[in-house]
Amino acid sequence: MTLINETYRRPLDPGYQEVADRRRAGTAPRRTRRGAAALLVLAVALGAFASSAATALRQPPPAVLEARALLEAEIRERTGRAEALRDENARLSAEIAALQTAAASSEDPALLAQLQQDAVPGGRVPVSGPGLRIVLTDWVPGPGEEENPDNRVQDGDLQLLANGLWAAGAEAVAINGARLTSTTAIRGAGAAVLVDMRPLGSPYTVEAVGDPSGLQTGLARGTAGQRLASLRQQFRIGVEVTVQDRLELPAAGSPTLRSAQVLGDPDATTASGSAPAPGRRGTAAGRGTAADALGRVSPDVAVSGRPDGGERS
Repeated sequence: MTLINETYRRPLDPGYQEVADRRRAGTAPRRTRRGAAALLVLAVALGAFASSAATALRQPPPAVLEARALLEAEIRERTGRAEALRDENARLSAEIAALQTAAASSEDPALLAQLQQDAVPGGRVPVSGPGLRIVLTDWVPGPGEEENPDNRVQDGDLQLLANGLWAAGAEAVAINGARLTSTTAIRGAGAAVLVDMRPLGSPYTVEAVGDPSGLQTGLARGTAGQRLASLRQQFRIGVEVTVQDRLELPAAGSPTLRSAQVLGDPDATTASGSAPAPGRRGTAAGRGTAADALGRVSPDVAVSGRPDGGERS
């Protein structure tokens, strides 16, 4: 208690108190110009020293700078090599396609015509034309709101939408620039959606080339239109549907042929890596049957659910 009382009565140190009393009485020594100049020089020197020390500490050592320069040079070299290989691959692919076309045109013109007809639904060539653009955006919680996984776009939503567009007469469909074919897989991986093992995130832009009025009517009458309305109203997911005068969809990647079978062979069995049988979706986003367009899934497609009780394909 004595120490506390002393602190309350004399809050200043005796030396500071003496200086304060002198200043109050007017007997304190006045500050001279020489002292002020010395103080200014000292402050400038201390500031310069602190700045140089901070700069030296922030600058990486020479070994780190040398390693960074080496890595940057290697990155530039590898990037140039990758671009050269990409150009060479494109040139060889065009040469192979030209040779195949020449061989098919001379040996079997009917087969060539069939291949050219199937190039668009198979995703072998780029497609452009009018169509629909549907943008799905995850709901973002505001201040004080909790995040709910059901308020995000899920793989089943994109599966159902893609199948609904096929059923409505779409000639080609792409999600975030990834072209869909009969062997495209749409799967969920945590908060992301995988399209042929390519991770995509919100917003999801689904583009379909075809008659815009027919696509809109087909979506509105089918299960896909009901799902879009449910996503907008119940789960607060952003849904924007616009008519586009011109869409440009890229070609899909070339599939790897592991085995082939002659049609009509009674002893033939389905081999790994071959195309799915007609009338069944090989994956979640194929040009499927009428049951696929209604949102039903094949046995190899994962099924998840939302709180509304409806099945999500």
